[in-house]
Amino acid sequence: MGRKRSRRNFWLSVLVVGFFLFVTVAVAGTVYVVIAIRTLPTPDQFSTREISQSTKIYDRTGTVLLYEIHGQEKRTVVPFSDIPSSVKDATIALEDSGFYTRPAIDVLGIARALWADIRAGRFVQGASTITQQLARNAFLTPQKTITRKIDEIILAFELEAKYSKDQILDFYLNQIPYGSNAYGVEAASETYFGKPVKDLDLAEAAVLASLPQAPSYYSPWGDNLSELIARQHYALDRMAQIGYITQAQADQAKQEKLTFAPQSLGSIKAPHFVMAVESYLINKYGEDMVLNGGLKVVTTLDWPMQQAAEQAVSDGVARNLKLYNSDNGALMAEDPKTGQMLALVGSADYFDSSIDGNFDMPLQGLRQPGSSLKPFVYLKALEDGYPPNTVVFDVPTEFNPNCPAVPNFDIPNQTSSSGVPCFHPQDFESFQGPLTFEQALPESINVAAVKVLYLVGLQNVLNELKSFGITTLNDPNQYGLSLVLGGGAVKMVDMLKAYSVLADEGVEHQQSMVLEVDDSNGTVLEKYQDQASQVNDPKYIQWINSILSNVDLRAPLFGPGGGQTAFPGYDVALKTGTSNDYRDAWAFGYTPDLVVGVWAGNTNYAPMQRNGSSILAAVPMWSAFLRSVLPNYPPDNFPTPEPLPPVTKPMLNGSYVNNVSVGGVNYPQVHSILYYTDKNDPLGPVPQDPGSDSQFDNWESAVLDWASKNIPNFSNYNQNVPPAAWSADGQGAGISFSNTYPTSGSFVPSPISLRTTISSPAGLRSVEIDINGTLVQTIPVSGETYDLVHSLGVALNPQNIITVKATDASGASNSLNIIVYH
Repeated sequence: MGRKRSRRNFWLSVLVVGFFLFVTVAVAGTVYVVIAIRTLPTPDQFSTREISQSTKIYDRTGTVLLYEIHGQEKRTVVPFSDIPSSVKDATIALEDSGFYTRPAIDVLGIARALWADIRAGRFVQGASTITQQLARNAFLTPQKTITRKIDEIILAFELEAKYSKDQILDFYLNQIPYGSNAYGVEAASETYFGKPVKDLDLAEAAVLASLPQAPSYYSPWGDNLSELIARQHYALDRMAQIGYITQAQADQAKQEKLTFAPQSLGSIKAPHFVMAVESYLINKYGEDMVLNGGLKVVTTLDWPMQQAAEQAVSDGVARNLKLYNSDNGALMAEDPKTGQMLALVGSADYFDSSIDGNFDMPLQGLRQPGSSLKPFVYLKALEDGYPPNTVVFDVPTEFNPNCPAVPNFDIPNQTSSSGVPCFHPQDFESFQGPLTFEQALPESINVAAVKVLYLVGLQNVLNELKSFGITTLNDPNQYGLSLVLGGGAVKMVDMLKAYSVLADEGVEHQQSMVLEVDDSNGTVLEKYQDQASQVNDPKYIQWINSILSNVDLRAPLFGPGGGQTAFPGYDVALKTGTSNDYRDAWAFGYTPDLVVGVWAGNTNYAPMQRNGSSILAAVPMWSAFLRSVLPNYPPDNFPTPEPLPPVTKPMLNGSYVNNVSVGGVNYPQVHSILYYTDKNDPLGPVPQDPGSDSQFDNWESAVLDWASKNIPNFSNYNQNVPPAAWSADGQGAGISFSNTYPTSGSFVPSPISLRTTISSPAGLRSVEIDINGTLVQTIPVSGETYDLVHSLGVALNPQNIITVKATDASGASNSLNIIVYH
């Protein structure tokens, strides 16, 4: 009985506490509502309400105003009767389908939204009627709080107590924001369609009604046009479901081709940059805060540099249009030590719709990079151990093993017997024969670059590019060996990041367009902080920087002294690129303090005429810009690269002729690099079977074809080198050697692990080991067989002769000579 009484008392206590809590909440709520009713604005205050503050975007000094978002409300109030029923119906269908049948609030909608918010632990869903939206836009802030929601509900009831539904809808359609500074349907119609709202047809009315939910996001001039059209289709379907129109009318309106008026942004500087900053702000702070929150945004933009960039692009595109029929261009500049964007020109003219001028090519465009990826391929080769003086042959080469080894360039679109296209790239000029990495990279030699890509591995290069910030090359099956010639598509902003990593010797900085954001009260919402990480070894990047900044090495392309690519007193690295059929021309150049990328081409992907390559179309713009801005920087040089370990292996030692000397006779050898190098172990032993590599036969045939035509007396080359021979010394013909390592002609590390089995029926007395004429050791032995195992830790020459001399019990001897390379 005592236990039952205790339980009864517990529940009685719970009920009492619950009752008092309910009463407390109810009283507090009632008090708040009474206070709110007395303190909130009245519906009569429409004409005196405070206007939302605009967001201002500045350059990096905080003094040059680039753009003011909603700095001036464009509004023309029109009679309710002049607003087409299609605009009213579409708005109701999207925003509040029960507007004319329910009171000021949607109780069920609020309950659904509250439950969704509770489950998410934050505000994720709204349930505002048209009346509530009008109250919020007219009198309240965009901040999402419970008290603001209560205020909104109170004001909504007061509005409906004073005004009819038609009047409320009239207020709503004449006052809410539609984006691009347009407030109300009349200003929105003029802004987006260039005509009064009364002249809108059904399809256009549905577009207009789609904007208020997120005006900047759904802007027809922004990045999300497809989402706007999808929302328009949804509006038309909802109108049909409610009964405002038939489904046939909805479907017909969906098929209408919409024509938007040209965007007029008023006073704006650096429009592509500003629009990118605005998009960033909206994604981070939300639409309402950016449009109405009065933010002050100090960006990374260098206004004088931006002006120089715009001038360079304008002049360059005008020149290219006359010479190469190229109608567009873009330029982007970045500080490699911070990742801050300093200048951005997204097109030749932001307001020129004939070239889709508002499309931001550097940030949004995907174009083939041509040869501008080559530095990263050569960088991977240096990391794998290939020295900068490694030789590759720039000769006509077929890279499809199933196609003829020596390609015929007069036959287009060749395929193998299985139908796979042949691949035999050509160079901008004629083939040049043997070239070192230091020559091939700055001269942008295609065949050499494809060979280097094969040697280091496609996937390894893709991994390297990803570590440098390239985000779009994710499917190796799409590119193959053509990747190094521009077989994939990239964004200029990613390429600039990759070249910035080169400029800062392997340090990656997160790219940024914003230095500081303050709210209307001066509170700092965000401030730039450098986010950096070391992604590559500086010692290899220093070699790439040294090669690309050497004006003498690029003289074959640009003329003696580097021509327009030379800037006295400054180390300026440069790599150009041209995509297939001259559709894209690139120039990426950098100093330790500045990285600049330039693109030239046609908006519609049409090829430039007269073979307008990167040298002819992009470099002049790049050069003009640098000549304008470089004097603002102190002269600076890239660090001198540290020497890399020497390699004596043929081709990797800077020589394409391997002179093998045996017994005083020279046997010169000329082969492809695959004859001497296993691509999976480039510094290891010479391949025992080079032909096992699928590329060997074609590479070797191409090299031998070139050599036969360009090396005098080539018939004397590539003669068989005599194998290691017995050297009889006295009467020791019965002494034999077997199971010998290393074999003659091998490339060996230091120390050398020498092994051989020595046999003599007469019995053995001693073994001498000699290298390059110097006695290393004498070993007393006995018995008919001796297994010699010895580590030779002596200094090695590029070519070495190891001699093992065995003497038997009778005093007779035989010698084994082994020629090895190091």
